[in-house]
Amino acid sequence: MPSFYVGLMSGTSMDGIDAALVSFGEASLDIVATHTEPYPRKLKDELLTAIREPLHVELDRSGDLDRRVGECFRDAALAVIAAGEISHQDIVAIGSHGQTLRHQPDADKPFSLQIGNAGIIASGTGISTVANFREADIAAGGQGAPLVPPFHSWLFQSKGVERVVVNIGGIGNITILPGDDSDVIGFDTGPGNGLMDAWIRHRRDLPFDNLGRWADSGNVIDSLLEDFLDDPYFKLAPPKSTGFEYFNLGWIERFDTDRFAAADVQATLCALTETTIVSAIRQHAPNTREIFVCGGGAHNAKLMRRLDQADATMSVSTTQSVGLDPDWVEAVAFAWLARRTIHGQSGNLPSATGATHEVILGNVHAA
Repeated sequence: MPSFYVGLMSGTSMDGIDAALVSFGEASLDIVATHTEPYPRKLKDELLTAIREPLHVELDRSGDLDRRVGECFRDAALAVIAAGEISHQDIVAIGSHGQTLRHQPDADKPFSLQIGNAGIIASGTGISTVANFREADIAAGGQGAPLVPPFHSWLFQSKGVERVVVNIGGIGNITILPGDDSDVIGFDTGPGNGLMDAWIRHRRDLPFDNLGRWADSGNVIDSLLEDFLDDPYFKLAPPKSTGFEYFNLGWIERFDTDRFAAADVQATLCALTETTIVSAIRQHAPNTREIFVCGGGAHNAKLMRRLDQADATMSVSTTQSVGLDPDWVEAVAFAWLARRTIHGQSGNLPSATGATHEVILGNVHAA
């Protein structure tokens, strides 16, 4: 008998809460329904401000944001359940990633903070909710990220061919899926869409670069790209992870970018995302033959063309070609991780996060 789970995900781009109602078999899945719940504009602006100015987030404001984000996640879950026409009683659990406000895995006292009150989700839906997935991995010495590589391995790995899954959200990350029994490796390569989103918001008051058209209208500034690539993050060995607290508008402005045409800066930021992804693959998975892209970056035609043209030995397509719509990979992954937690199974991959051992992820908020 299939079992039903809901996965909820909102990444650093804050495009909205992706919700997926998923049926799992032993080694298969079926997406029953999907839904995207956009944040109200005022709430999104407050969240972006909180991320940019963490020292100015008072305790009352933090609690208020946690509750309001939780209500949005609850509404996303209710909407996808209604769309799937599945009884609440037939859904085993909800897996909620929450909204990351701060990710500091390399601090003296490492932590990663996701808000989105899971008690509100469980109470409002009547379904047990698993949340706070990153904490247990960090307690075990890991980065708390990336968490999706074990799901990528479960669904996409194929014997005899080395594959890489590239997730391009606000941050870019890769999962290396060997064609043999070698360890699966995953890590954040650096910026995904996040810097491009920040720059177009700053210069054109638009939330994102639709299809990469603005980047396509500019020319890459080679000297600026070289300066970008000198950032020490790109030279770090995995395991490593990062976030918006590092790669943000302030990071761009360190390079005195206002002296260049704005469209050329956007083209260069697009080149930065592609270059860091391809360089990471060449360095850590040189035998890769198949690249599958998921996340919002799969819709950036300019970025996809750059990836496709970067290396003739590697084919580039989206995860749709291996059975899963690229827009829903992460939401489905958190449904899968919730399933692991409910079954008492570990959910992290130490070869990706750097944890000393496997752990069961998340806290369960009973309905």
